[in-house]
Amino acid sequence: MMTTRREFLRLSAMAAAAGCTLRASNAFAGNHDGMAYGVQLYMVRKEAPADLAGVLKKIRATGFTQVELYPIAYTHHASELKKMVEDAGLGHDSGHFDYDSIPDRIGYAKELGLKYMVCSILPENHWGSPGGFKSAAYNLNQWGRLVRNADMQLVFHNHNYEFKQLPDGETGFDVLMKNTDSDLVKLELDLYWLVQGGQDPAAMMKKYKDRLVMIHLKDRVANSPVNYSPHDEQHIVELGKGSIDWKPLISQARAQGVKLALLDQDETKLPVFESMKMNFDYLSSLKLS
Repeated sequence: MMTTRREFLRLSAMAAAAGCTLRASNAFAGNHDGMAYGVQLYMVRKEAPADLAGVLKKIRATGFTQVELYPIAYTHHASELKKMVEDAGLGHDSGHFDYDSIPDRIGYAKELGLKYMVCSILPENHWGSPGGFKSAAYNLNQWGRLVRNADMQLVFHNHNYEFKQLPDGETGFDVLMKNTDSDLVKLELDLYWLVQGGQDPAAMMKKYKDRLVMIHLKDRVANSPVNYSPHDEQHIVELGKGSIDWKPLISQARAQGVKLALLDQDETKLPVFESMKMNFDYLSSLKLS
């Protein structure tokens, strides 16, 4: 997407202001209890390859203080990527990794300075049977131990496919949770995908409070049907424009000690940075106590 000169100047001015008020912005984002708001880099997957450094600065200009990294950024050397993120004024506690790449990327993640290595999605050939999910659970346990030995934490990010009932009556998510070590594999609950998969996000956060370390945020068009395809993104809208009641959910997450809430809006009808700013302004308007 091309950036107009007017948009460039506006974002540059916002970035300069953000740099001058970084401490105040971080105080807001943490809201005195340590929860920061960030963006999953997948949201700008179309823009990032051409100018990652510029994209990171634009993210910071919208108000967010954290970025969760994504494989599109891993073409850069770890030290180079770390510097780009820090030069933009962003924290980077977490990064998503392709399932099969996790064991080979531990050293890279460590050099980046990540706290969390997140398994973004399981390969589709694991989705249809208890055996597929058990196989994934076995690998996640093994990799989780390696990640912990490197002083980081392995985390699993859900979609909706995990909540489809399997032939034995359980869901894939049930199988994963029963067969992974709760110390080795923590959770990043994507609240939109929970709802899309027919789940109650408040109940799920409570049930897995001992595993929950991060949440993903995006809103859902009212009266959207439950489905189990993570490729169905047509129901995604900006926070506050859909049917999910965010204030009690974010308040609950904070009360449970969740430190990082990440915007992960897969698709936008608006220009992506306009959408991002709208999302941040909505979060700011919640005035959580």
